Amino acid sequence: MKTDNLFYRLFKTLPTLVLELAGITVDNPDGYAFRAEEVKQTAFRLDGLLMPPPDAPDAPLVFLEAQAQPDEDFYGRFFSEIFLYLYRSVPRRPWRALVIYPQRAMERLDFRYAELLALPLVQRVYLEDLATFPTPSLGLQLLQLLVASPDVAVRQAQHLARHARTESIALPLRQIEFLDLIETILVYRLPQLTRQEIQTMLGLTHAELQKSRFYQEVFAEGRQEGHQEGRQEGRQEGHQEGRQEGHQEGRQEGRQEESVALVLRLLQRRFGALPASQEHLIRRLSLAQTEALAEALLDFQTIADLTAWLAAQ
Repeated sequence: MKTDNLFYRLFKTLPTLVLELAGITVDNPDGYAFRAEEVKQTAFRLDGLLMPPPDAPDAPLVFLEAQAQPDEDFYGRFFSEIFLYLYRSVPRRPWRALVIYPQRAMERLDFRYAELLALPLVQRVYLEDLATFPTPSLGLQLLQLLVASPDVAVRQAQHLARHARTESIALPLRQIEFLDLIETILVYRLPQLTRQEIQTMLGLTHAELQKSRFYQEVFAEGRQEGHQEGRQEGRQEGHQEGRQEGHQEGRQEGRQEESVALVLRLLQRRFGALPASQEHLIRRLSLAQTEALAEALLDFQTIADLTAWLAAQ
């Protein structure tokens, strides 16, 4: 998992997919949680560890690595991390290991670990083989997006998005989380497109965008910045003009700063750094105008749309 945060995000959101890939059947698959685990007093870090529920002592730990680059020393490091973790971990549990490669050509075998690789405890999965699966699950269809050609990936992503809207998802996650994973994978696969273009391609609605992880994270960051700036402004005004008046103005300015921070962050993530002149105009907007811009920018296609909107104010 050291080579690609996308895999961590995917398995963190959908840990049961690891069990499916490894061919592991347990009584309570939804009780598993995926996380990174540091082995104390060593320099090793297990970037992919699927933890079974505490009340299932016979359910195995699953050590996971997604190896997207050739590495001659990979298996030596991987097995060293596993056995050191097993030596130090309490309570003792059975274990399995899963290595994911995009293609077989990425793998670098080492004869010293041939016997370990032959064990049924160790599973290797090559994503290029997923194209031959006749009826893949929804989770495996998400993984297919990672290895399909860009044109095929787009068509498959659009099909999955339509499926998510019209039918129930047989996965332990909400519809918006499934749509968010599709969007994230396409952002990774199609770096030449903006997030807005990908959202339009998938037909995401305004309501869905507001529920997405991307929007929520940006809103939370903007709200935190606004609260911090507003509190600071309020304290300064309170000292200068009186505590009560300062608190009132601070609350108002805090709300304004919160809205401005959110709008600027959304615009910068969509279009990159804004011209200083446009940022200056945005900071001069009223609270009502700023909140209106926060809604309108979700429909902007290019920076020219922002320019036109500001000119109309």
